[in-house]
Amino acid sequence: MTHSRIVGFLTVAGMLAAMWVLEIVDTVLGGALDVVFGLHSWTVDGAWTVATAPFMHGGFGHLMSNSVPFLVLGALVAFGGLGRFLWTTVIVVLVSGAGVWLFAPPGTLTVGASGLVFGYFGYTVLRGIVERRTADIVIMICVVLFYGTLIWGVLPQQPGISWQAHLFGFLGGLFAAYVLPRREKQRPAPPGYSTPPGYGGYGGHGAPRR
Repeated sequence: MTHSRIVGFLTVAGMLAAMWVLEIVDTVLGGALDVVFGLHSWTVDGAWTVATAPFMHGGFGHLMSNSVPFLVLGALVAFGGLGRFLWTTVIVVLVSGAGVWLFAPPGTLTVGASGLVFGYFGYTVLRGIVERRTADIVIMICVVLFYGTLIWGVLPQQPGISWQAHLFGFLGGLFAAYVLPRREKQRPAPPGYSTPPGYGGYGGHGAPRR
């Protein structure tokens, strides 16, 4: 396992731990953090909260429902490396937040990591098609089998659940999977090929210094 993947997995776990710590503090403060850091739609001076709202939750039940899928799907995205996970997260947060800010009723307070969950879901599904690598295809199949029913969450359902965050998070994940560079496939060296002397390695002296 590469160093980038390990750091990516630890980043996912760290983000989830931060959500739990913030929810404990928010509960002690009677929900004050939700009001400050939650996303208020159509509020211009609060547009920055698109970056903080995913870390806030409307109670421990809300947080628990998001924790496992966030950890699992986030780890699957981090399987591609730390950089890919961070860029995917940024894209999903911005697209999901913009969708909530624009399409939720004015003044609506939205909190929760469900936008990220749906974003990671969309990313892992489309990435298997884009990359066409065995590992990504296996991940795609497993995600569809275990989390395929998430797709219904992009539709308006019961009051109090932000389908806007779900829908635009999912679209953000698809967008991230499509625009982020494909990983280059390693091609086997031609038969009889060997590294020329002087091109590094333990047997050569490397290129001359200038």
